[in-house]
Amino acid sequence: MTEIGADVARRAVLAAQGFADARPSGTVTRAHLQRVLGRLHLLQLDSVNVAVRAHYMPLFSRLGAYPRDLVDGAAWSHSARRPRLLAEYWAHEACLLPVADWPLLLSGAKRRGWWKHYGPLVEREPGLVSDVLAAVKELGPVGAGALEDALGGRSTPRPPGATWWERSEVKRICEYLFGVGELTTGTRVHFQRRYDLPERVLPAAVLAAPPVPDDEAARRLVCKAVAALGVATEPEVRDYYRLGPERNSRALAELVEAGEVERITVRGWRRPAFRVPGARVPRRVTGRALLCPFDPLIWERARAERLFGFRYRIEIYVPEPKREFGYYVFPFLLDGRLVARVDLKSERATGTLRVKGAFVEEGVDEVRVAAELAAELRVMAEWLGLDAVEVGDRGGLATRLAREVGAA
Repeated sequence: MTEIGADVARRAVLAAQGFADARPSGTVTRAHLQRVLGRLHLLQLDSVNVAVRAHYMPLFSRLGAYPRDLVDGAAWSHSARRPRLLAEYWAHEACLLPVADWPLLLSGAKRRGWWKHYGPLVEREPGLVSDVLAAVKELGPVGAGALEDALGGRSTPRPPGATWWERSEVKRICEYLFGVGELTTGTRVHFQRRYDLPERVLPAAVLAAPPVPDDEAARRLVCKAVAALGVATEPEVRDYYRLGPERNSRALAELVEAGEVERITVRGWRRPAFRVPGARVPRRVTGRALLCPFDPLIWERARAERLFGFRYRIEIYVPEPKREFGYYVFPFLLDGRLVARVDLKSERATGTLRVKGAFVEEGVDEVRVAAELAAELRVMAEWLGLDAVEVGDRGGLATRLAREVGAA
């Protein structure tokens, strides 16, 4: 097997993820969006909106400031002139993905997700399932709450004080039908999913395509994952689309045998790795980017630590007094290294991008890091329609960063 060094692997990963290319110098267009999607293949969705919704940020990290309605139009609207590019489905987690990949994920290549636990309800209430589908056909795109109203209280609602996870019967049926592909997302309003029928949402060519055999779908998904990751171990490849271990390992072996994927070793890595033959390895990587917690470059935390020597954990569910860095922390990538992290919040009422904490990694040039980070925060604030950046006093980089922000 070919052996490469850890630094070569890191540069290959950054190139595969789109960080070895300069950002567009002019207006960002749908073509730029498609280029990034052609590398990443998905954008993770998440409900947290402290700074910016997760699916917008990976594009900003790679393209700089861009009109967010490019994503909205690609994901939740369709016209003959601007056809829908993205569909929603469970991939890594809930994700936006190219419409052509929707059938691959609905094949038997991917294990059924958590919605399978709603199967007994579907079997017990076939009439309610039929009524939900009929109501969506009549009303869609429509939310679960409006469906409950339309069905005249036929669903058992959540009890008072119930958690978000204690869903009504209509909501559970909608999620099951979404999981098996009988419903999809027509649009979102205030980030709430509005269900619709696939035939009214997805391009006819996607719906008319013949089913992809499970093994072929697995190979295509695994090949996409390897290409997106650049260099990755088997568990990391598996994690990209959350395939089963046996399915993923078999697909990798078949792709290696066919010459579509190469098995290699990386010095210092305990497991063998995989890459697409001929994958780009730049001599150096320059530029800067803020990364949201759900960016595919860092969402597998052990991988990020091995690649960058950067230990990162999301602390949303950690009680505030026990948080090390903050609630919603963005790592900062500079010239191919993760050099700092900032706890960010968009205060829309005051028009402020608030840096609640700023922390620098050991052994980096703090002066340059602060200057570059301040510049990127100003770009991000303007992109979000905020007027100012304000830096708090938490973290060893806070004082220097505040000085750089104030000097602008």
